[in-house]
Amino acid sequence: MKKAVLLILSFVLVFTLAACSGSSGKDVTGGVKIEKVSDMKGTVRVALAGWQLDNGIDALTGNPTIGLNEYLDKTFKKMYPNIKLEVYQIPWENVKAKQTAMLLSGDADILYTGGAFASQWYQEGLLRDLDDLIEKDTTFDKGIYLEGIMNNSYSTKSPDGSKQFGIPAVLGRRMTIYDRKLFEDWGVETLSAQPGPDEILEKAKQMTGKNPKTGEDNFGLYWSGNSLNGSTFVALTLAYGAKGAEGSLKDIKSIKWHLNSPEMVKVLEWLKEAAQLPPAGFVNAQGAENFGLEKNNIAIALDSTGGSTMSEYRSKQNKELLDRYEPVLNMGPKGEGWVAVDPFIMAKNAKDVDASWEVLKFLTNYMTQKYMYENFSSTPTLKNADFVTPEDKFVKKALEIADVGHSELMDEANPFYMSDIAPAINGFISQAASGNAPDIQKFLDDLQARAEKWSANLK
Repeated sequence: MKKAVLLILSFVLVFTLAACSGSSGKDVTGGVKIEKVSDMKGTVRVALAGWQLDNGIDALTGNPTIGLNEYLDKTFKKMYPNIKLEVYQIPWENVKAKQTAMLLSGDADILYTGGAFASQWYQEGLLRDLDDLIEKDTTFDKGIYLEGIMNNSYSTKSPDGSKQFGIPAVLGRRMTIYDRKLFEDWGVETLSAQPGPDEILEKAKQMTGKNPKTGEDNFGLYWSGNSLNGSTFVALTLAYGAKGAEGSLKDIKSIKWHLNSPEMVKVLEWLKEAAQLPPAGFVNAQGAENFGLEKNNIAIALDSTGGSTMSEYRSKQNKELLDRYEPVLNMGPKGEGWVAVDPFIMAKNAKDVDASWEVLKFLTNYMTQKYMYENFSSTPTLKNADFVTPEDKFVKKALEIADVGHSELMDEANPFYMSDIAPAINGFISQAASGNAPDIQKFLDDLQARAEKWSANLK
């Protein structure tokens, strides 16, 4: 079986620490003196979704990057000289199938993956709880991680919240960002620090049409209308108190659905009206290619990242552009929204649990998160990410949002949400954008009936 899986993974490159490429000659530790921590022996197989192993050049900024191989060679290898790492790098587009195969065949000990995948694997019994390892390890401080994603996320906690199966490593950025220049052109007051959906919609409508100064077509609003996880929809359900369901993913069959509630009607009424404001391509996640850049024509972007603006700043030191785009909190009552978290997890049948735990700890610690931020702009998951540069207001805002984040049943960890609710909402958005939105109450009544039937058919 093992040989078969390795054949399936033939395109995946396997690296050991002994096979590191030439050194960049740069410090990767921030001046920290690296000393031996332990003589512990073992071999740990690490399956990483998307991490860059070799040194290279950032395609957006042109800056050199230090790959994971060199980083590990200069740090972990010296700290744990007798632990051998076998590192498998897997492209994101194939990661669920490949990592699932590795878990089923016992060919991985720890994995870095998407939060939704981790949650599903945990519910399928493929992952190991980490609580006993955390409890007996006096060197591990779980308090360094943001509360909202360490203790209140389906990506790191069991469905009932009682068990820890993941340690958050990389945070997804989802925030509202607006273009100060377009607000000034239209004479509209800028967004408040924590704008709700009503404020956003009102101001977006004022900035849709011919720009009074440039004469160019402007769009007041943008979001990804075909998002697989429906992150904007999730933020709206939080804003309007539309829970959608009650219960626990631990007992999916007993979930009580509330998809046709008056609060959910308000969510869809907002989507129906807002769908008239973005460029037409938004239903296919297109039309915002210039948002965050000089030639932008969109006033407000929901669930945006600030990545384009920061890349321009890092490559050209364009402070004017950086000042032009301003992030604010998401639409939830406390500024929360849907928070993506990619964790490190441990296979249920990890061969060497103690050595695997040391590797997992290291790859989620402060030094590694600092390395990942400085080389690849990865958003950290730490309360005190003091290495984030002063000008990187987008990462700082993402951390602020994540700290108040929490998982609800309108989440990608919920199988019915991913299979039916998110696609249905995306379909509604597409119809609304073309002026053919279905009757909202009937649409939600039908979705409610589908959810109840789905639950009833569960064994």
